[in-house]
Amino acid sequence: MENKTYLPIGSVVLLEGQKKRVMITGRRVISQSEGLEYDYRGCFYPEGVTGERDVLVFNRSDISMIYFIGFQDIEELAFRQMVLKEDNLDN
Repeated sequence: MENKTYLPIGSVVLLEGQKKRVMITGRRVISQSEGLEYDYRGCFYPEGVTGERDVLVFNRSDISMIYFIGFQDIEELAFRQMVLKEDNLDN
């Protein structure tokens, strides 16, 4: 998962060393507890968010398998282009 692209919201992935799948619910998020930026925020699939502790933050390098790629339309593609352009400006 080294390429610098983002999966759409709703994508379902498996993280390295885990058995439970995760659904992506956000991108380029800052962990309030750590103050660090992560590529993704997600929740366990299929349960969703049932409590505060059910929200996970992770990076694309933590993803071992993609099970489902979420909804993509013109708005999603434009958003990803904007975020990728911002990422390139940061490097």
